[in-house]
Amino acid sequence: MIKSSQRVRALSFSIFLLSILAAQSPVQAQAMAWVSSEKDNAISLVDLAQGKVTATVPTCKRPRHMQLSPDRKQMMVACSDSNAADIIDLATRQSVRRVPLGDSPEIFDVSTDGKTIFASNEDDAELSFIDALSGKKTGQVKVGKEPEGVKVSPDGQTVFVTSEVASMVHVINIASKTIKKNIAVGKRPRRFAITPNGQELWVSNEMGASISVISMKDYSVIDTISLALKGARASDITPVGLVMTQDGKRAYVTMGRANHVAFIDVGSRKITEQVLVGKRPWSLALSADESKLYVVNGLSDDMTIVDTAKAKALISIPVGRVPHTVVLTP
Repeated sequence: MIKSSQRVRALSFSIFLLSILAAQSPVQAQAMAWVSSEKDNAISLVDLAQGKVTATVPTCKRPRHMQLSPDRKQMMVACSDSNAADIIDLATRQSVRRVPLGDSPEIFDVSTDGKTIFASNEDDAELSFIDALSGKKTGQVKVGKEPEGVKVSPDGQTVFVTSEVASMVHVINIASKTIKKNIAVGKRPRRFAITPNGQELWVSNEMGASISVISMKDYSVIDTISLALKGARASDITPVGLVMTQDGKRAYVTMGRANHVAFIDVGSRKITEQVLVGKRPWSLALSADESKLYVVNGLSDDMTIVDTAKAKALISIPVGRVPHTVVLTP
């Protein structure tokens, strides 16, 4: 016969377990990283609470850039060798349709109203305007050779495109589909970040080992941040991925062949920390609370999780062959 004191202890322990599970469930529910794998034609789903890949989603050929749809219910995946975007339902993890993006698409962005996809077409040296619903091409703008980075301005009136060969940023008026200005930046510009206050556009220059800072008022280059790493040659510092904190005080940039991520104080334009990650860090994403940085390493086939407060790499998780982009989902 179970004594009264035993029943009380058993009940207390059950309540304790339930409280632990209740505390853990929100973390587990929101901690998923989607990582595109160029060589596997798939997306690895990393359960961040477990620290491992728990599922893979097949997709089109050579998946590269990804981002959430404006309603955050679908994942949009640019597949360079399929010349299309695969639209994947987050709930079912199934492809629901394909949207043509022109030849060899790599990076894209979506208009503020969600109706138009802007995709850089590397082989055609142009930016394509694609109707997101019908998949029909509604226009194009010729830009410099090997366009890559694409970024829509916060007001939705302008789209920026990098040209790797021309070492230039093209400022394009969306309504008229015309180039407003061509901005000379560092060698081989790749990706963008816009400060939360909307005043600056940052551009990573892969072969220039630098970041160009552009004023959003007159589209002039107002500063250049040179990147360096003790013991590394300048040619090994090849920045690509950029992300900023919500308060705009800190930026993170992947340093490519230097195998590090740099922490940059936005106000002073100074590097404050450098963290060793995997081989050729490429893409990165910040957790919702900005305590963790998720870094995709294209040549070590893994993703490194970095503690941003301690500036310390915590763990690297295998995520498939030649990972390109990471996106976090609830």
